[in-house]
Amino acid sequence: MIGKIHSLESFGTVDGPGIRFVIFFKGCPMRCLYCHNPDTWTFDNSLEMTEDEIIKESLKYKGYWGDKGGITISGGEPLLQLDFLLSLLKKYKDLGINVALDTSGCLFNKDDQRYYELIKYVDLFLLDIKHINNDEHLKLTKHSNTNILEFAKFLSDNNKDIWIRHVLVPTITSNEEYLRELRNFITDLKTVRKVEILPYHTMGIVKYQKLGIKYPLEGVNTPSKTEIEKAKEILLK
Repeated sequence: MIGKIHSLESFGTVDGPGIRFVIFFKGCPMRCLYCHNPDTWTFDNSLEMTEDEIIKESLKYKGYWGDKGGITISGGEPLLQLDFLLSLLKKYKDLGINVALDTSGCLFNKDDQRYYELIKYVDLFLLDIKHINNDEHLKLTKHSNTNILEFAKFLSDNNKDIWIRHVLVPTITSNEEYLRELRNFITDLKTVRKVEILPYHTMGIVKYQKLGIKYPLEGVNTPSKTEIEKAKEILLK
């Protein structure tokens, strides 16, 4: 099969445990206001690669992974290329390589049997919960969070390890009421191994400028140390 790839990173240190080779898929159905990779939204200008080509490239760096590292598949949204993703995952599983999947779960469908197959081949899910409130989620991403929260429960019910990731954006996701609601949701999940608070940053603005897209959060500041600490106090309690 042919996958549409944005880029490959040989030495990832923030995309799961240990040192990881990161595969960034192209394509995403959401339009998060704080997205710092708008160049991954569409399939335009994709690197077209087969599973074997990706695996061959990644194995060049296997010596760096150690006991904790491995492969992370990110995006974009990898679930948008689910059939290719499954084919790639199966081959990594056969090689005995640890795989993490960075996803929002926004395309999850409990009636699609491919998701039961997916969880067989992924060791860790890095689950991005953008906003716990559905109305606010729609404003933030142009997409409902219903499937995302269902996916989190699905992973928990099937005993799959989860790292929750939440981007802290002043005036948008920093509201204490919503943070407490998110904490309560996370508490009800059985397999959350880590919660990461990712402070909003503006490093992606240059990409919007290159693409000729107006940056939607112009004027929004990065969170203060106090805001970050408050969020940690609530979510990591």
